[in-house]
Amino acid sequence: MLNLAMFLETSTRRTPGKVALILDDMKLRYAEVNGAANKVANGLVGLGVKRGDKVALMLPNTPHFVICYYAILKLGATVVPMNVLFKRHEVEYHLDDSDSVALIVWEGFLGEAAEGFAQAKNCRNLIVAQAPGSTAQLPEGALPLNALMADTSPVFDTVPTMPDDTAVILYTSGTTGRPKGAELSHFNMFFNAYIGAEKVLRTSSDEIGLAVLPLFHSFGQTCVMNALLFAGGTITLLPRFEPQKALEVLQRDKVSYFAGVPTMYFYLLNFPGANNYDLSSLRRCVSGGSAMPVEVMHAFNKKYNVTILEGYGLSETSPVASFNQLDYEPKPGSIGTPIWGVEMRCVDSESREVPNGELGEIAIRGHNVMKGYYKRADATAESIRNGWFYTGDVAYKDDDGFFFIKDRVKDMIIRGGFNVYPREIEEVLYGHPAVAEAAVIGIPDTALGEEIKAVISLKPGQSAAEQEIINYCKERLAAYKYPRSVEVLDTLPKTATGKILKRELK
Repeated sequence: MLNLAMFLETSTRRTPGKVALILDDMKLRYAEVNGAANKVANGLVGLGVKRGDKVALMLPNTPHFVICYYAILKLGATVVPMNVLFKRHEVEYHLDDSDSVALIVWEGFLGEAAEGFAQAKNCRNLIVAQAPGSTAQLPEGALPLNALMADTSPVFDTVPTMPDDTAVILYTSGTTGRPKGAELSHFNMFFNAYIGAEKVLRTSSDEIGLAVLPLFHSFGQTCVMNALLFAGGTITLLPRFEPQKALEVLQRDKVSYFAGVPTMYFYLLNFPGANNYDLSSLRRCVSGGSAMPVEVMHAFNKKYNVTILEGYGLSETSPVASFNQLDYEPKPGSIGTPIWGVEMRCVDSESREVPNGELGEIAIRGHNVMKGYYKRADATAESIRNGWFYTGDVAYKDDDGFFFIKDRVKDMIIRGGFNVYPREIEEVLYGHPAVAEAAVIGIPDTALGEEIKAVISLKPGQSAAEQEIINYCKERLAAYKYPRSVEVLDTLPKTATGKILKRELK
């Protein structure tokens, strides 16, 4: 037996009275969190949810996410975390593609979620998490989470799952096609968090970590939630990143561990009132999601007397693959060395390892690599070859074994730590009646790393203003996906075979 929920259960047995979660004035102890998760698990069983079923979460960083996440795992079901910014069509797609039988959503996202749920083919239960005292009107048939938990037992006998059973399906996407669900086993997720806590960060039970990374994202799940609950630490939750609020919480709760994307570090460093806050409790900082600008890292380290450890991973690798680690001096600009039990190499187009210093595609092998893409055998076979996962990221390895990412094989844009896939936006653009051709590229942005730009040509006799195109996309895509600028050309540059040359556009 191996179940990821053992992180919560073991720490509860060890220190039941210790504070596990903080959300502003609310503090929940381990016994309370575990008991609530048991009540949710019992409630889901009452709805007919069983081992192997998929349950989707559309929840922000509140105790509801942690409680429901572990409740689903406890009953042997699979968690399908969804971005809270999804629009109705995205909700519908993810519910259908994952075969989810239930959706648990925060009331603030109910508008888009309920529309998507209504269109989904097999998702039969809509459960709504609400703020205390909420009087929000729920759709017909929706069940309040509090009602699901009412009169259920705070005791639950966790279903004995096996290491290779699927614990989580995290959706990702390539540059073509629709998002794919990376199936991550209990062992994938369990061991990745264990290695992170024990070998990389050496997290202790007195750790207080800030969870401002979205918990629906693999970085937040593994490096914050799972790692800290395994260690028996405390998580202070922040549903939305705002520099002033983050600084207030860092000071108020004496946060010792902060994990963020480079954009967050940029804003914390440059916030006008940052010097008014005492962050002397910080002792561990990690960054991932996109490349950390070296000048930002140096400035943050100097200002707050910390050392940011930069790492690398993907949804398909649970997510951590490499890190700058405590045993040796970190190299700014590097994604570090492979974590324990993981191999990485840079390969050429024939899958041959290239010499140190030469560019090649990163391939990864180890305990962290996913089972495969859910219901996508062809995509799995394309990405995992001879036991190696091919990432699409181009890097070189130096003579000390440190990896440095230089480019991407794929066209993926990383905006503020979020992966944005041009093809998905281009498909929306092609739906506009005036658009003849469309290409989406990432352009450099000081704060976000990359910003999204659309380049289009129009059909003969048609016209469209930049803001009209932006609004069209904004209505159909999550907030982090739509283009912030649009340029209209007479025609887009192409190869002889008609493929748009994004290199020239960039």
